[in-house]
Amino acid sequence: MGYYSAKYLSEAGARIIGIAEYNGGIWDENGIDIERIKVYQTENKTFKGYAKGQFIEDGNSLLTKPCDILIPAALENQITVQNAHDIKAKIIGEAANGPVTQEANTILLEKGIMIIPDMYLNAGGVTVSYFEWLKNLSRVSFGKLEKRYDMKKYEELLLGIEKATGDSFSEEQKRIIIKGASERDLVNSGLEETMVTAYHHMNGVRKEKGIKDLRTAGFIVALERIAISYTDLGIFP
Repeated sequence: MGYYSAKYLSEAGARIIGIAEYNGGIWDENGIDIERIKVYQTENKTFKGYAKGQFIEDGNSLLTKPCDILIPAALENQITVQNAHDIKAKIIGEAANGPVTQEANTILLEKGIMIIPDMYLNAGGVTVSYFEWLKNLSRVSFGKLEKRYDMKKYEELLLGIEKATGDSFSEEQKRIIIKGASERDLVNSGLEETMVTAYHHMNGVRKEKGIKDLRTAGFIVALERIAISYTDLGIFP
């Protein structure tokens, strides 16, 4: 979880300045090359001796280093009353299950730190599993029915633009545009749509009800949906 969080955030333009493992961490304010450090750690089973950055024996101490986003991605109860007051991050993304204790959660909210709760942040994996289940039910890969139709449509569109403008697209540009969405592209698109919609719903409830945190808002959204299902099924009230 930690590696992929760092990988995709880095690819999106974030600067990764600290990584912690059970046997120590690495800190470099200039930024860490995720792929290089991954190869080094895999080969040596430690960050110690890595050519760049500072090796820190106590990996847990990285939790209190200054940063914009802190992602505890491994164990439960990583942030407790013992270190919550020293957290300097502006946002905490709970990639692990339950990395922040209830008492620490209260302290962090009082400090004005935004917490993206684990029940939301970890929902991406379950969402894609649901897509996989849908695919298995139909026994048809995503995009198979419309792929060739879309390719033909995009090709005709490019020809129309070339004819209208007198300019030509390069073969590489044509290839990228005409090929259309792959199954992976469609799954990623569906995942993004699901997660973005869920966040706005959760955050909307937070604002509407004057709640301080996304976790409580998420619980409200979940309970309301359960209540609606129970009512529709005649189970409740």
